[in-house]
Amino acid sequence: MTKKKQAESVAAVTESVAIETVPMEDLKASLEEIKGYDGVIGYILRNSTSAAIDLKDPSKLIEYAILSSSSIDAGEELSELFNLGDVKHVVIGGKNIKVLSLAFGENKISVFLEKNADLEKVLEKLQSFRG
Repeated sequence: MTKKKQAESVAAVTESVAIETVPMEDLKASLEEIKGYDGVIGYILRNSTSAAIDLKDPSKLIEYAILSSSSIDAGEELSELFNLGDVKHVVIGGKNIKVLSLAFGENKISVFLEKNADLEKVLEKLQSFRG
């Protein structure tokens, strides 16, 4: 039996950007604010030494962690394969949720949202770290 594909759309936005290291505490504070936005399911923030995870349904932690890691890796691989430049952010839209993934130096972030949530509001808040 073949597993049915659930992803409806994938978008990788690329742009050459200089990213300074953003303190994880600053990102975590912004993610706590974003968590209160309508339609936000939760987030994963990780770097090489630690991770901060906040999900409304912790029973799906492993699935969300795999999706987070895979989306960032896929965006970077596609960018390299097609010589697109640095990945600015990756958006994956599925049947019920969408995922926004991006990296700030060593810090990698994935925000999980309900399908109809305002992705632009979340992205605008996170892009403020790029100056």
